[in-house]
Amino acid sequence: MGRYVIRRLLQMIPVFIGSTFLIFFMVYALGDPVAALFGDKAPDPATAARIRKDLYLDQPLWKQYLHYMGQIFQGDFGTAFNGQPVTELMATAFPVTLRLTCVAIVIEILVGITLGVVSGLRRGRAVDTGLLVATLIVISVPTFVTGYLLQFVLGVKWGWVRPTVSAAAPFSELLLPGTVLALVSLAYVTRLTRTSIAENAKADYVRTAVAKGLPRRRVVTRHLLRNSLIPVVTFIGTDIGALMGGAIVTERIFNIHGVGYQLYQGILRNNSPTVVGFVTILVIVFLLANLLVDLLYAVLDPRIRYA
Repeated sequence: MGRYVIRRLLQMIPVFIGSTFLIFFMVYALGDPVAALFGDKAPDPATAARIRKDLYLDQPLWKQYLHYMGQIFQGDFGTAFNGQPVTELMATAFPVTLRLTCVAIVIEILVGITLGVVSGLRRGRAVDTGLLVATLIVISVPTFVTGYLLQFVLGVKWGWVRPTVSAAAPFSELLLPGTVLALVSLAYVTRLTRTSIAENAKADYVRTAVAKGLPRRRVVTRHLLRNSLIPVVTFIGTDIGALMGGAIVTERIFNIHGVGYQLYQGILRNNSPTVVGFVTILVIVFLLANLLVDLLYAVLDPRIRYA
């Protein structure tokens, strides 16, 4: 196991370098950060040249990337155009989005897997058909429509929850945004669990467990569900990074100043240091989540061994 983890960590290095270079290239090569800094006003050529030199933008792109990576390994992600270090923005944004993601993941796991098991064990019945239709509707409706609808009905009209989230963003206020963020992923988890349960229910090991006289609950939880969760865990693991980076719409609807909000502001204002810095951290989150998923395979299926 230890050698496998070390090998996977070494494999992450070229992936990290390639991903961050692609991001850096798209942000810095396809836009002019200095022009964005001045907005609609045309900067003085001498001033623009001095700023480009201070920001290392007068160098070739590969030198800019090496300089930026050297700063990252020293814990310096640059400075936003408002003069605030990007690390300070991260310190305020990532904890909020992390709490929002935790709420969404918990809802996604508990509700999605439960509905998937119920649907898979009753394949072809009315419950199964109803859940398939419901999940298809959830997947088809855009997140901003669901978000504004739930915000209006539950927050404005009925007053059950706060329509917007306060600056502190406690877990109690993140339940509704977390539900909105998790809905589409929850639908996919339900359908994926349902398919996996329905297929494994016909396997020989399940028939053997039933023939041995084991209680139905133990057959489902200890044998059927455990083997059926491998593709579900794969999806959830990759979805962690997607939820953190894809919360732009949800955070805009509920006025949450998290990662999605900062990325939106950075893209809108062409604030290159903010965009590159935040996306770099999200790349690391994706890589670590994938490693965690691979390690969980051995927990779910003892037949899996790592050399």
